[in-house]
Amino acid sequence: MNRIKKLIQNAPVHERHLEFRTYPLEGGQLVVEGQLRDEQLVQGYNWDGSDRPKGTIHLMYVRMLVAGWPLSIIDAEAEMPDVIPHERCPTTLDSVKKVVGLTIASGYSEEVHKRIGGPRGCTHLTHLILAMGTAALHGYWANKSREKRPIPQSLDDLPELETVRNSCKLWTEDGPIMLYLNEIMEKARDGGQ
Repeated sequence: MNRIKKLIQNAPVHERHLEFRTYPLEGGQLVVEGQLRDEQLVQGYNWDGSDRPKGTIHLMYVRMLVAGWPLSIIDAEAEMPDVIPHERCPTTLDSVKKVVGLTIASGYSEEVHKRIGGPRGCTHLTHLILAMGTAALHGYWANKSREKRPIPQSLDDLPELETVRNSCKLWTEDGPIMLYLNEIMEKARDGGQ
């Protein structure tokens, strides 16, 4: 079962860290902040043969203002604070504006690729924005869960469910989570018995 894990015999040469935070604002809006940091863990060489010391080689942030349901990107900005592999990397920062207006729903990843993928942007910013879609949804649910709500009468009372339905094996129509939700609603309709 862990055949590939057993192959690891040496210290890593690279690490990528992704971090996401969601901040609530007035009126149900949220700021979702993503950070991507790449660490070169060994001494190396650049394309021109010059020394490349170990350390942080990428550090970038994307912040998206999101609101509504389904969640939509109202505004976006990016930042690369002084840790970049090439001096021209910051010329790609404005590419994130192309995701403004995008809905975080089915087709999100494909649309992000169309708007900023490949030569239309930066591969690292694109990767970060792709991962921020699900992070934004989790932040939305965490914020919404701060207030206790009544048990829904039916699945139709949960419009947010469409973003997770059939998204993985556990969330299939007849999967364990959907069965659990239906069971809870049935018990509530029967008076909690």
